[in-house]
Amino acid sequence: MPPIQDMTSAASVSRETASEPSDDAGLLDALQHQVAVFARRAEQTRLGGVGQVRNSMDRAAYLLLNRLDREGPMGVKALAAGMGIDSSTVTRQVAPLVDTGLVKRTSHPEDGRAVVLELSARGLARLEEVRSSRRELMAQVTGGWTEEERNSFTTLLTRFNGALSARAAGLPSGEGGTDEPDAGDRAAGEAAQDAEQGAGQGGQGVRRGADTPS
Repeated sequence: MPPIQDMTSAASVSRETASEPSDDAGLLDALQHQVAVFARRAEQTRLGGVGQVRNSMDRAAYLLLNRLDREGPMGVKALAAGMGIDSSTVTRQVAPLVDTGLVKRTSHPEDGRAVVLELSARGLARLEEVRSSRRELMAQVTGGWTEEERNSFTTLLTRFNGALSARAAGLPSGEGGTDEPDAGDRAAGEAAQDAEQGAGQGGQGVRRGADTPS
């Protein structure tokens, strides 16, 4: 049996080790805090671009038009599945886009009885206008970055969004779901709220260094 003094010393070291956060914990604290700060900054600016078209298109409309442009004409169910939302939500969000002529309903090329949604010429022009504005905003925000830094950030942010999507869809980590889901947005919002609370408790050192005024 070890001497009593040795046992006391070992117990003391064990308590000290348990009370000190690991490197992983500190890194994750910094990450959750930055997610919270990003969510707040994004809400403040809405990342809606610059110039006259700034914030002139809401997120739901932008994501819908963007997917139709990337994937081509598709039905409501396919569009809903690709975006990780239900068909009723897509129907509700598409209605004003159809009314304003940004999206048109056409017959399916292989099944004339089916109706698909297609980006109109006006919708494409409007989308390009908003894209250009948002592109300029990203150029300004990352103006001091190298091309490699932009590539790395884009790659990691895409991976992060995919992980949030997978979590919202109940998929195993690493099997990223959709790339533009409202479900993922909700998961990000939940993560940001948790991060805001956690930052107030354990991230004071990070807060002073990273959370600067707008």
